[in-house]
Amino acid sequence: MPVFESSAAVLMLWAAIGYSLGSVPFGLVVTKVFGLGNLREIGSGNIGTTNVLRTGSKAAAALTLLLDGGKGAAAVLLARFLAGEDAAQAAGLMAFLGHCFPVWLGFKGGKGVATFLGLMLALAWPVGIACCLSWLAAAAVSRISSMGALVSAASGAVWALLLGYQPVALLAAILAAVVFIRHSANIARLRAGTEPRIGQK
Repeated sequence: MPVFESSAAVLMLWAAIGYSLGSVPFGLVVTKVFGLGNLREIGSGNIGTTNVLRTGSKAAAALTLLLDGGKGAAAVLLARFLAGEDAAQAAGLMAFLGHCFPVWLGFKGGKGVATFLGLMLALAWPVGIACCLSWLAAAAVSRISSMGALVSAASGAVWALLLGYQPVALLAAILAAVVFIRHSANIARLRAGTEPRIGQK
């Protein structure tokens, strides 16, 4: 558990800032700028990197990954610099929830994987790197993006404990639970053997 030293008002302020940053739907913005059409009408309709890749533009997908990860990292780093570690965790959590449940899109956002990785890198970079490597390993073996996402999220709290970042472990576990909930349809398809592979439209 993190040590809470900031006032409730400060934590609420950074929670609001984090949510605002996280709720920016970069997948929609990038596909529009690239002239790739309405992302909500492509593939799964999700606003994340995997669905952007289904447009056929690797550049747009890479940019979406960087921006969605970057907004999580930015929320954490800004809050840490200006308020402290407890505010950083509050801002990171709310940036993640802002991505998954953005008010601008009727609370129907992405699945949170890139934002999860970005904020974990900012909170504790060794844990973040371990989570990224877990995603890469699982996705490389299975050729399924959602498998990489689930393995990465599930490993976050474990890596935090193993690498000595106990205050991050609880947050990582909460984020993992939301990632699994957001991937419920993917989990059903994985069980059925019908989950699309990376690059498949």
